[in-house]
Amino acid sequence: MQQFIDKYDFTGKKAIVRVDFNVPLDENFNITDDTRIRRAMPTLKKVLAGGGSVIIMSHLGRPKKVDPKFSLKHIVARVSECLGVPVQFAEDCQSADAQAAALKPGEALLLENLRFYADEEGKPRGLAEDASDDEKKAAKAAVKESQKGFVKKLASYADCYINDAFGTAHRAHGSTALIADYFPNDKMFGYLMEGEIEAIENVLKNGRHPITAIIGGSKVSSKLAVLENLVNKVDNLIIGGGMGYTFIKAEGGKVGNSLHEDELIPQAKEIMRIAKERGVNLSLSVQTRVANDFSNDAEVKVVPSHDIPDGWEGMDAGADSLENWKKIILSSKTILWNGPVGVFEMPNFAKGTLQIAEDLAEATRNGAYTLVGGGDSVAAVTQMGYADKVSYVSTGGGAMLEAIEGKELPGIAAVRK
Repeated sequence: MQQFIDKYDFTGKKAIVRVDFNVPLDENFNITDDTRIRRAMPTLKKVLAGGGSVIIMSHLGRPKKVDPKFSLKHIVARVSECLGVPVQFAEDCQSADAQAAALKPGEALLLENLRFYADEEGKPRGLAEDASDDEKKAAKAAVKESQKGFVKKLASYADCYINDAFGTAHRAHGSTALIADYFPNDKMFGYLMEGEIEAIENVLKNGRHPITAIIGGSKVSSKLAVLENLVNKVDNLIIGGGMGYTFIKAEGGKVGNSLHEDELIPQAKEIMRIAKERGVNLSLSVQTRVANDFSNDAEVKVVPSHDIPDGWEGMDAGADSLENWKKIILSSKTILWNGPVGVFEMPNFAKGTLQIAEDLAEATRNGAYTLVGGGDSVAAVTQMGYADKVSYVSTGGGAMLEAIEGKELPGIAAVRK
């Protein structure tokens, strides 16, 4: 039975909390962006303020074995500073029995990187490339069995479980999807997870019409399922960035050297057909800023999006496209943005993405609900100073994508069941 963090009595209890502290570190192991740490603080502080203690677990990077450069010891000082109490550190997440048992109310313990164990992901490691199917099957079965012990050990440290790691909610890992079973009546979402779930449902389930989705990025292949789900839910579907050229070519346009995927033209045509059938306004770029090289210093000119010359490639949305999209955005009540509409990493081609961010900020001021999700669009609004000018900025990349594909995320399902 799912509990709720605001109503749960943490007095004298130990809470094991799955967070996403997969933060970037420089060559000297200094944290270059502590956003994920800071976003988890309200949940951790709630437990401590309620008379409980916290056992914090996370992964860092993608190590395939114990590797000091991926140790969570590098972030202990920053976590302590943010939490306001000294955070103890367990050098092995599977040997923290004594430290966990000794925790007093108001104290915190951070476990070493979960992914130092293959059991966290439940995938065999070290298999020979030429391993037979039988060997692969046996190795997978062995890890699954071992994973049970791994998860049981983690669960033994605590009285309740909190999942506050939306960034890993789409992974069916030990600490996200399996451990909840050991707390049938004492499992809950943290504030971050509650916020993420509410934000997605505010768009996909409870959105006020007109609902607009702005989907950008480089490839249709990476977001095909997203487009297929959204075209059945929204009133306006804006498709920009590199993926737009596949749709433009599907309409018979010339895209020059612009990024596109010929093999996905049939799927693009089908999405356009469904949009027309449902009365969805599917809006593509009508004007493009093109360059003669994929470089910030390349020669640039503005051309119709359906008539890009050979040797030139689309790099950013043109003014006419942005004006069309602004009208759609400002007439919407609910807006989802996932993916930039140009090569925003290059200053000369960031104008379109900046304009989308400005338009969302204006729509938010006018009362629209605006959700920004996905790594690149989150990076864009953060770098451009608009993160606090929209309704919600998601912390999840892959998790956000799978959620807007309409999938039930394992980390969410485990707590709700």
